Amino acid sequence: MTDRPPFSLRLATEADIPAMMPIMDRAIRDLLKPFLPPEAVAASFEIMGIDRQLVADGTYYVAEDDTGILGCGGWSRRRTLYGGDHTAGRDAALLDPATEAARIRAMYTDPTAARRGIGRAILKACEDAAAREGFTRLELMSTLAGEPLYSACGYAIAEATSATTSAGVVIPLYRMTRTL
Repeated sequence: MTDRPPFSLRLATEADIPAMMPIMDRAIRDLLKPFLPPEAVAASFEIMGIDRQLVADGTYYVAEDDTGILGCGGWSRRRTLYGGDHTAGRDAALLDPATEAARIRAMYTDPTAARRGIGRAILKACEDAAAREGFTRLELMSTLAGEPLYSACGYAIAEATSATTSAGVVIPLYRMTRTL
């Protein structure tokens, strides 16, 4: 028996993006299935996915073991609350830690690695990093599938909302907050 943890965390690099993208796709496709009809799962790809700005900012983590990347997620000091590179309405303006909440962003776990503490570990790393930069509050946009994790980690639903895709499909979401 070994004392080695089941996975480790590190900051993501540009070189990790090709390995992260299929994990994101599987997470969206498989983990949303119990919560949304098939057309809404398919439409979710329009509002979710990779945000390369997080990797460039050094605020995006990967969890990995000896088989590769198991999950990823990050936080941001920028105004955008959710969405990938391709999502409309992005805003790269910097947030003021004294008056605004840091953003928890783009959390994905490979469905084969779900329920192993990966999301919780990445979330904790993000919270600690945001706190080191002076943020005292956090905000995120959660899918229905992510809400149980965030609630268990002390986040509260501030607003039940939704995003409407270009095809008119409504994706239910929760804006959630937490004070550090």
